[in-house]
Amino acid sequence: MFFSKLRADIRAAQANDPAARSRFEILLTYHGVKALAAHRRAAFFHRIGLKTIARMISQGCKRRTGIEIHPAAKIAPGVFIDHGSGVVIGETAEVGEGTVLYQGCTLGGTGKETGKRHPTVGKNCVISAGAKVLGGITLGDYVKVGAGAVVLRDVPSHATVVGVPARIVRIRGSKEGVDLLQEKEDPLQIELCALRERVFALEDALARLGAAPIPHDYKPAEEKIPEMEEKERKPSKVSLNDYCLAVRDGRYVLVKKQLKKEEENK
Repeated sequence: MFFSKLRADIRAAQANDPAARSRFEILLTYHGVKALAAHRRAAFFHRIGLKTIARMISQGCKRRTGIEIHPAAKIAPGVFIDHGSGVVIGETAEVGEGTVLYQGCTLGGTGKETGKRHPTVGKNCVISAGAKVLGGITLGDYVKVGAGAVVLRDVPSHATVVGVPARIVRIRGSKEGVDLLQEKEDPLQIELCALRERVFALEDALARLGAAPIPHDYKPAEEKIPEMEEKERKPSKVSLNDYCLAVRDGRYVLVKKQLKKEEENK
């Protein structure tokens, strides 16, 4: 049983890594294959109740390969961990046959929940470098997770997810039927446009006070200001008749007329 699973892991490495040249080389040099072999030994001791020995094996493998797999995790034969450094697989995680895990990915939890708190990954999935799949969620078969993505919800089969938090961008390689609203509206861009409109409105207000207009090649949209009810209006305590525009360090500023006359007299 152990050797049949080991052979399946080696075949997965050959199928997914074009740099692999021979099975003997894979067995001796690939940390992902070594980590999976150590995990199967640790899982055996964990099943028979020797959990301390199982943890010692898993932690020893972590020091040698940089891959941490909890002994209770369920990993099917034929999984390939490419490069592997920084890979973490939690206690209740399940990984299906043919799945490829790249360096830095995490199949972890979101807190101190009990029970099923780690993800279930289907068959023939791809978890790219730096991706985080968190919580007791389910990824269907043939799911692709983009590099650096953070997956917090269930993902249907044949879907591609990217981003933080991860969103579905393709199903079966097509965008048809996928909600891509996040690609059409950028909240940061909307906020920047609103600030730009506000700057233009302030420039127009200065121009009405007598300042020279500041040239720009973008015409702001007219902003409709709703009229306030009479009870909401508050009288201004400062009269604009007491102020005038002056140039200070190349910028227009409001100064009191009395102070400007004193400066001109000096």
